[in-house]
Amino acid sequence: MEGLVHSRITPIPPHYRQQNCLSFPTFSLQLTNNSNSGRISVMNRPKSFSPIAASNQPVEASTLDRFNNTLPSQEALELWRKADAVCFDVDSTVCLDEGIDELAEFCGAGKAVAEWTARAMGGSVPFEEALAARLSLFKPSLSQVQDFLEKRPPKLSPGIDELVKKLKANNVNVYLISGGFRQMINPVASILGIPPDNIFANQLLFKSSGEFLGFDDNEPTSRSGGKAIAVQQIKKAYGYKTLVMIGDGATDLEARQPGGADIFICYAAVQLRAAVAAKADWLVFNFKDLINSLN
Repeated sequence: MEGLVHSRITPIPPHYRQQNCLSFPTFSLQLTNNSNSGRISVMNRPKSFSPIAASNQPVEASTLDRFNNTLPSQEALELWRKADAVCFDVDSTVCLDEGIDELAEFCGAGKAVAEWTARAMGGSVPFEEALAARLSLFKPSLSQVQDFLEKRPPKLSPGIDELVKKLKANNVNVYLISGGFRQMINPVASILGIPPDNIFANQLLFKSSGEFLGFDDNEPTSRSGGKAIAVQQIKKAYGYKTLVMIGDGATDLEARQPGGADIFICYAAVQLRAAVAAKADWLVFNFKDLINSLN
């Protein structure tokens, strides 16, 4: 959940670019300081992280019977196989949890925040409204975020590392596009070998004292339709012919529109959101299905 520090399609405002480095025990934090406003945004650069091993429960046949897109159409399969860019959602897709829910639970406000997350991912409230509401419930400080990152290593979904390796071996560019925060996404990207320039996510902001200030609302992913904008920018900037979006929520489904993702693959092994899954070009419950289809 951290800001990009090199080239960006959506430029970082100039006042975020002045940087000072601080060191901490298991990771380093890079603080961008605005001396006029007293705001800092924190960006972690992990030295080493070990993902927690995990497994998903088998999907019941009755669940599969509810949908007619668990097998891809020939067109969807061909688009997947010839994709030159794949964009992944992070929470409940690349990872087994919702990052903001985990941080909130760590700070003592897990239940209330999780309820807002469910509403946001189901598409019943505007994403920016849900994001602001969730953060207002616990207002994490810089020290709390630092402590969380030290004590809660990423929990990757089974098979995601193998899938990313397969895509990279096929010369497919991989991106992470998330409504979560870069402070928590950078360790995930580091484990998977995804460069910081390929992360599009939100940014927590703190006062110079370390007190929570808010989030950078200039990021496209901070509002409804933001993932679609990010995908459109990526596709236009790099000239990708076929781009695939993989995720579990309504904001991921939004990325499939003219100029954006050519197909949307719904990954529902962590969270099955029926309204989203029904509209996907391909519904999968195991990343192995995607890996095997590339062989």
